[in-house]
Amino acid sequence: MNRARKIATCCLVGGMVFTGTPMMTEASALSGVSTILQEKVNIEDSSIYAGVSGVVADYLTSAAEVNIHSVQAVAASKEEKEEKEAEDVTEEQAAAEAAKVDAKDVSNLCVAKVDDFVYVRSKANTDSKVRGKLYRKNVATIIGTKGDWYKIKSGKLKGYVSADFVVVGNGEALKSAGTRYAKVNTTTLRVRKKASTNAEIIGLVPRDEDIVVKDEKNGWVKVSVEEGKGWVSTDFVELHTEYTHGETVKEEKARLKKEEEERLAAQAAAEQAIANGVTAGTSGNSTSSSSGSSSNSSSSSSSASAPTGSSTGSSVASYACRFVGNPYRWGGTSLTNGADCSGFVMSVYRAFGISLPHSSSAMRSVGRGVSMSEMQAGDIICYSGHVAIYIGGGRIVHASNHRDGIKISNSYNYRSVLAVRRIF
Repeated sequence: MNRARKIATCCLVGGMVFTGTPMMTEASALSGVSTILQEKVNIEDSSIYAGVSGVVADYLTSAAEVNIHSVQAVAASKEEKEEKEAEDVTEEQAAAEAAKVDAKDVSNLCVAKVDDFVYVRSKANTDSKVRGKLYRKNVATIIGTKGDWYKIKSGKLKGYVSADFVVVGNGEALKSAGTRYAKVNTTTLRVRKKASTNAEIIGLVPRDEDIVVKDEKNGWVKVSVEEGKGWVSTDFVELHTEYTHGETVKEEKARLKKEEEERLAAQAAAEQAIANGVTAGTSGNSTSSSSGSSSNSSSSSSSASAPTGSSTGSSVASYACRFVGNPYRWGGTSLTNGADCSGFVMSVYRAFGISLPHSSSAMRSVGRGVSMSEMQAGDIICYSGHVAIYIGGGRIVHASNHRDGIKISNSYNYRSVLAVRRIF
């Protein structure tokens, strides 16, 4: 009788464990069940009850593992959702967000203070998944904090970065990280020597060009162009500040793949151009003006001692030097009859099968970026409102201005360099 009652009790407990729907919120109610079984059941026949407490313990362990996996799955799903939302941000939306940055309170903005890059992670610890990178002077918006980590958003990149690698709410750091531009919204923008419509015109800039702003006052901005620094009315430009932002792992992979494809395509085009004799001097100089004679004489030694680097880049540099002494012409693209700065670079590269935009600011996005310490012959050097071709030894060849025409300058950094782009 007692034995039957004890067996029934054991079955009842067994039913609670094995036939009920497991809910980890009830785990505390089940804690110690195996102990109760051992204390309450007098095992007269150990073979009948052998392993019961072990089964219960196994069940509880299994249920706990299921619960842990469920929590991990929810976290992973949330992480994937956030990544998907970030990927759905278009380049236009990212650019629009970057343009709005300087209108916000700087207290929620940070600048990466690294020599190269810092990883942005999915959680606030160094063991979590890498979502992307913040490079030197990249700007990000802080959307949360967790201990010594900031949750940030920069372009399409969203995640956590250690507070040790960013500067927060620093106006000077933000100013240093950004570049202020004036985008031309008129057919031809006149750059004047002083901030007055009566002042002398020192240069012209075409529509849609971005020129760097040096100063702002009373409806005028001071800008930098090839002819020097001058003033333009804000009635004919749109002002904006550009910041660089982080890069997701997916963006980095896509960029590296694109760069490699472009490099291989450019190499093939260049080899074909060389095979067709483009660098054999088929398009020599026209008669140069007296103002270009000194540049022309210097080009002989320059092209003869073509710089080291890629053979194709050296070929581009040598080819470009053949036109030194020819005239500068506003809006022109002729290497012999006249070209402006971007028209000159565009036409030189066109001879090698490469299509480039007729815009110095647009050329800041062609090819792939390299540092000034890595420059080699054939690289495109972009300035505010101007562009040139690097020929090595610190020198450039470019369509300078009406006075000098196409010439060689002995110092590439005679003015601030905005970007160096490599095609080959």
